Amino acid sequence: MRKIGWLISVMLMAGLAAAAPKTQRTFGDRPFPAVLKNAQFVYVAAYDGDEFDSRVLPEDRAAIAAVEDSIRKWGKLTLVYRPSEADIIVLVQSRPSEDVLAVYERGLSGGQYLWRAMGRGGLQTGETPLATEFEKGFDSVQTKSGK
Repeated sequence: MRKIGWLISVMLMAGLAAAAPKTQRTFGDRPFPAVLKNAQFVYVAAYDGDEFDSRVLPEDRAAIAAVEDSIRKWGKLTLVYRPSEADIIVLVQSRPSEDVLAVYERGLSGGQYLWRAMGRGGLQTGETPLATEFEKGFDSVQTKSGK
């Protein structure tokens, strides 16, 4: 009798898990903050340092280069190579399980991010969906402000 009760409860739990709505996180699921509409200069680095720092993993170094290339081709922000010259700082992290792109206000890179997008394969060389989501968010703020 106990085995039947246990089997029924396991089947009920499996049924509930299968019926639960799937919440798959998409790139850039947070609204883009309007405070970034005046940004002109951007600095891109990894959480462990810039692309020339020996502590930065090769995957992060490639992600920095891919995001910089995407921003350069997009042309709406100017890349700078010192964080003190930037209006915003973009920090990236590339891992096999998930990539991260986060936007910080200059001087707040150790604190709370203003916008963040995460996803698997989001910072690959040649195709950077996380950078594209950042660019779309930035464009949406510019459109709302009438620029």
